[in-house]
Amino acid sequence: MLSADRAGLPLGRRPGKPGTVYLVGAGPGDPELLTLRAAALLPQADVIVFDHLVAPAILDMAREGAERIYAGKQRGNHALPQQDLNLLLVRLAREGKVVVRLKGGDPYTFGRGGEEVAALFQHGVPFEVVPGVTAAAGVAAYAGIPLTHRAYSQACVFVTGHLQDGSMGLDWPALARPRQTVVIYMGLLGLPTLCRELMSHGLPPDWPAAIVMQGTTAQQRTVSGTLATLPGLADAAKLKAPTLIIVGEVVRLRQQLTWFEAPPDDEAIS
Repeated sequence: MLSADRAGLPLGRRPGKPGTVYLVGAGPGDPELLTLRAAALLPQADVIVFDHLVAPAILDMAREGAERIYAGKQRGNHALPQQDLNLLLVRLAREGKVVVRLKGGDPYTFGRGGEEVAALFQHGVPFEVVPGVTAAAGVAAYAGIPLTHRAYSQACVFVTGHLQDGSMGLDWPALARPRQTVVIYMGLLGLPTLCRELMSHGLPPDWPAAIVMQGTTAQQRTVSGTLATLPGLADAAKLKAPTLIIVGEVVRLRQQLTWFEAPPDDEAIS
């Protein structure tokens, strides 16, 4: 049962307010993973500003006549530079519109949501942040890989596969530790570097690792192996973005816990 806000309305049914920007997480792909609040706001929006990874079925939930503005970002191909996008959100809100800024996954997890909200705050624009199921949680669950497990992992670390300057300058000693799970967003192109650096900083070549393409969708494909073998396996499988990489002993459990895809037929991990 939904709880109520101070106005007595269920939280999932609060009306969108004109002149407000709603930063909404669209989840990792499967439209059924939307939150109730996200699903309630989409039909109320005058304008939807959406990212590359938002599923078409989610956009179909918008009302007929709502303006749709594509603001997707792919590696080396940004429909709108971030500064221009920030100012667009400000302008739309000042025109008195209900604006839904729809972002894949969770807006505050490698989604530049913090930058956009900071710009709204600086310009005095009202905003609300609607969390979404981030890729690490959603994709790992659909791939049959728990992020933590008492026998294997007591910590979980999320990192991005490329920094603002395009490099992969991560804290390798902190990532190359036992009894933790490392989840890498946007790391497909850097996969060979990732595996090489983790091994050079102490993890063994047979350390379990997996990569998931288009997780939670009908096109999901998971390839698992080890730090030594995963780059070659991923290359042979011709995987394409979006992908999520999971490194840690929890990957061993995929053989038992897979439920969304067919049983694993890639490299077994002893």
